[in-house]
Amino acid sequence: MKRFYPLYLLCMAAIVGVAGCQGKTSRETVREDSPAVEVPRFDADSAYAYVAHQVSFGYRVPGTEAHRAAAEWLAAKLQACGATVTRQEAVLTAWDGTRLPSCNIIGSFAPEKATRVLLLAHWDSRPYADYDPDPDFRRHPIDGANDGASGVGVLLEIARHLADNPPQVGVDILLLDAEDYGAPREEADDGSSWALGSQYWAEHPHKPGYRARFAILLDMVGAKGATFYREQFSQYWASAVLDKVWAAAARLGYDYMFIDESGGGVTDDHLYINRYGIPTIDIIHQEPQSPTGFFPYWHTRADNMEHIDKTVLEAVGRTVMTVVYEEKIQ
Repeated sequence: MKRFYPLYLLCMAAIVGVAGCQGKTSRETVREDSPAVEVPRFDADSAYAYVAHQVSFGYRVPGTEAHRAAAEWLAAKLQACGATVTRQEAVLTAWDGTRLPSCNIIGSFAPEKATRVLLLAHWDSRPYADYDPDPDFRRHPIDGANDGASGVGVLLEIARHLADNPPQVGVDILLLDAEDYGAPREEADDGSSWALGSQYWAEHPHKPGYRARFAILLDMVGAKGATFYREQFSQYWASAVLDKVWAAAARLGYDYMFIDESGGGVTDDHLYINRYGIPTIDIIHQEPQSPTGFFPYWHTRADNMEHIDKTVLEAVGRTVMTVVYEEKIQ
């Protein structure tokens, strides 16, 4: 991810158009008279295993054998879960002119349903540990256990249930490539070098005229002690979706993790999905008081399985599944 914009900068930047810099925001009351919806059990052990398996391929950097092998496995896994799978292959151009063979992978469940929800995460890993404490390793790739694999692991565990226990709405899982090939910290960057896969998808959706009621991006959703604030670009474009997700998390007892306060804005895949026209939120680990705004091992060699916590995977997975299964066709 990308760039973190502290809240005070967003409050001053009228050009961005993000209104409201207060910490707490008003909420709609959750109706308690609605009948309970049966939500399949999210298995944190399974999600953890999916994260570990991705990391076991090695550095999932576009153009590498590990990247190619991971793409094959992800597509096969979605197909085994009952999805109709589309591979969106393209050669994208990185910040330094490098040509990146990339592949967005889409798994569609109940594609015949017109009312749809989109779930997404990026599956590539960063080629640069540019925030590593050791300068000698800052052009070394990272495992991307949290930054990349965690969101995909949660979505694969959700996918495992969608065919056998279908919700009312159709669901598309979009695994985006080339999100984390942004320019290293010492290079000039306007933000456009990040999220190349979602930029491509927004210009060439896998289905012409594709629409979804809303979308949820999972990014860095597995580290110990994770905190998820109401990311500001999500608040601007998709505040009702934020309200829905944070309310579900609170009902499940995860309000200590899903903090009901504004966080900073993050240049991430959700920007381009929002610009395409689908209200999209970013569930992303933010630590506003840290030097980077993110978790301590962000873009370092220490972003590995040692710091992945099943409790966090479960909290995010249960919350997202609850939102999906409670969504009704109106």
